[in-house]
Amino acid sequence: MSCGDGHESPNLVAGCAILALALASAAHAAPAGAAAESVAPEAAEPAPSEAAAATGAEPARKVEVFSTGVAKGRDRLDSAISTSALRGEDIVRFGPRSAGDVLRTLPGLRVGSGIGEGNNNYTVRGLPLAAGGSKYMQIQEDGLPLLEFGDLFNAGSDVYLRNDFNVAAIEVIRGGSASTFASDSPGGLINFMSKTGDNPGGAVQVSSGLNYDEKRVDFDYGARLSDNLRFHLGGFYRSGEGPRRIGMTGWRGGQVKFNITRSFANGYIRLYAKLLDDRSPTYAPYPVAISGTNDNPVYTNLPNFDIRRDSVLSPYLGPVVTLDSANQPAAYPLATGQHAVSKALGLEAEFEVGGFTISDKLRYASNSGDFDRAFNSSINTVSAFAAAHGGAGATAAYATGPRAGQAIDASVNGNGLLALYYVSYLQVRSLDNFTNDLRATRVWKVGGGNLTTTLGVYAASQALDTTWLHTAMDIDVAGRGQTAMVNVFNSAGVAQTLNGYYAFGRGRSGQFRRLFDVTYGVLAPYGSINYHIGKLAIGGSVRFDSGRVRGSLYGADLGGGRLGVTSYDMNRDGQITGPEAAVAMLPLTQPAPVNYNYSYVSYSTGVNYRVAEPFSVFARYSRGGRANADKILFTPLVDTASGAVTDPRGKYDAVRQLEGGFKFRKGGITLNVTGFTADADDHNVLNGSANRTDRTYHASGVEVEGGVERGVFRLAYGATYTKARITIDRLDPTLTGKEPRHQPTWTFSATPEVDLGKVAAGASLVTITSSYAQDSNLLKMPGFTTVNVFAQVRPAKGVYLTFNVNNLFDAMGIFEVAQSTVPASGLGFARSITGRTLSTSLGFNF
Repeated sequence: MSCGDGHESPNLVAGCAILALALASAAHAAPAGAAAESVAPEAAEPAPSEAAAATGAEPARKVEVFSTGVAKGRDRLDSAISTSALRGEDIVRFGPRSAGDVLRTLPGLRVGSGIGEGNNNYTVRGLPLAAGGSKYMQIQEDGLPLLEFGDLFNAGSDVYLRNDFNVAAIEVIRGGSASTFASDSPGGLINFMSKTGDNPGGAVQVSSGLNYDEKRVDFDYGARLSDNLRFHLGGFYRSGEGPRRIGMTGWRGGQVKFNITRSFANGYIRLYAKLLDDRSPTYAPYPVAISGTNDNPVYTNLPNFDIRRDSVLSPYLGPVVTLDSANQPAAYPLATGQHAVSKALGLEAEFEVGGFTISDKLRYASNSGDFDRAFNSSINTVSAFAAAHGGAGATAAYATGPRAGQAIDASVNGNGLLALYYVSYLQVRSLDNFTNDLRATRVWKVGGGNLTTTLGVYAASQALDTTWLHTAMDIDVAGRGQTAMVNVFNSAGVAQTLNGYYAFGRGRSGQFRRLFDVTYGVLAPYGSINYHIGKLAIGGSVRFDSGRVRGSLYGADLGGGRLGVTSYDMNRDGQITGPEAAVAMLPLTQPAPVNYNYSYVSYSTGVNYRVAEPFSVFARYSRGGRANADKILFTPLVDTASGAVTDPRGKYDAVRQLEGGFKFRKGGITLNVTGFTADADDHNVLNGSANRTDRTYHASGVEVEGGVERGVFRLAYGATYTKARITIDRLDPTLTGKEPRHQPTWTFSATPEVDLGKVAAGASLVTITSSYAQDSNLLKMPGFTTVNVFAQVRPAKGVYLTFNVNNLFDAMGIFEVAQSTVPASGLGFARSITGRTLSTSLGFNF
């Protein structure tokens, strides 16, 4: 990267400006002891003794210990991996936020976090984000995966994760040994680490939205019950409409987590439990005006509908009327949203035995819930929309809401628009997950250096017992939680809808009504070896994953003469109307088996050289795999007669990464720079479940991460440059060579903070540059910047008052667009980050 030759692009200028600011701040910060720590629980080195402090003796050097995705926690400058960490107290200052919003600030990660509390999209280093969830990065809680596969349809890992006072730290490893120290994580690991009571005390905080309706209480407390017994308890509860105007209580519920630790002379054992029962809405792409050109489009809000604040959700929609999993009529409340229920029990133990460190982590999680979301199909003017559903001369009238029965004129809501939305209702009977990770590590003295060896075995079972149900509604385009359902009548006055329902399925074809009853069993032995002598550390690791997949599928999409529609008198009036003539159903007497095994080998090798005390260089090559889960089911890759996978390439996707860089840390200043290239295979489906893909991708770029800590001032910053392309598209060769959709060239983040004791303030800035809306590389999504700020006052010991503003400048941050070009009608669908929200919190530490 070259800065200052007078011919830089705007993106490059922005990158140079942020980097220059960070380095200038570092240059003016006089050295003053050790750098800021990002220390994992149980991994921190002992603090200098009081005697040493009193005598003025030189304190022991502090280190940044990182423990996720490695054999043994060690100083980051002695590890050939790219890592980031956030401390729990730093996360809390910016107010209650979803996991996705927190992770957006970390370098290298790409997060689509405006979807809701869960089901956000995560990827790293240009690896493809063809569909939702987190395919290549595994999201963990206390070192074990929340779900074995992070991109299950409508139920990503973060659905069962909440950011609250229980979080002690978040550790992220990008690439490197993540592929060998966890299964199905070739891109990296995100690990939310819980407090364990080693720092006695607690907090209670009450929060309230100032320009939106949400009330929340957070609490946590940890203490020692004796010299060798300690515990921690924490959780939250919230209720309210939420940051978008939906006209009803969309957020309701919370979680409680508890752990108790017994320490011994040679180790510890910990028991923990978690209960999560929480509801929150899912925000979909919503109507927006699109004008301009493909290269320079203009996205503007429609009259009476702001995609930053509004939603089609409202008390006048629904219920979700459909046939259930037994093909019986049912009605489900649209207010269900994302209703995640998780009951987990776990055990963690670590002991020193005969020179070996033996550790085991075990958890069983009973995961269930119902999840609904409304997603777009079509939009048009009142007359054109009515004609499309009822023929020439058709008319429309309200079916629900305060205007029920009234005719709809051409200027309704000031925008004159009607839309067809599908509502997906996912019933999760079981996403139960069992995991156990047992490992033994020993450090041997060999030839004047330390040889660290590790052997381990990982076993997991992941259930996938879900049913997809759908309905379809004609609605108006009204903001402020006022959306209502619409009836369409043909020119003879005959209703073409039924109380606003266009169909009792996803359209009238019977497609995508599916039932999954599949279990994935995973067994993965692994090992590593690392030799550290003087300034040099060199090592490698290997993992062998094998999986056993068994179960059944139900759905007309499987073909073979299976029927997916039937006529059914849904309102029991003795007549079959248009929507009732093609009601979606499940062919329950014609299951298709799922019966296959898979295996793959992952490996990683790296070298690190500590050039000097504050400076090291490293290089690493890794190959990891990700088993394909539900994204290959209901595709030709799984034979409907035998349940076997027809093409062995479809069983798993491989990721190959080469990375290298340097790390610097001295006097409160850190600077880490990593260059990388990555090649990834991807079998997936786009647009929910409609379009299958079989591709290979290539990405290369540079990550910059660092910070400055001097006295009352702290700054964390990051920047990532990525160029990616589709190297092979086997199903659509016209896309070979194109850039993947939603891939910005640059992302920047900066978090400056000032703490004066009684008063503290800070900001979090995240910038992404433009990217393409679709893989055809025509329509652009503009880049945008979001700024979050906080100010905190501490009027008395243990008391604080915090004021938070998210999206300070009310940016319209577009991160998903349904269209591939500027539409001729000027109407499209887009998903935006939420607009400006203000909240305040009053807390007590004790």
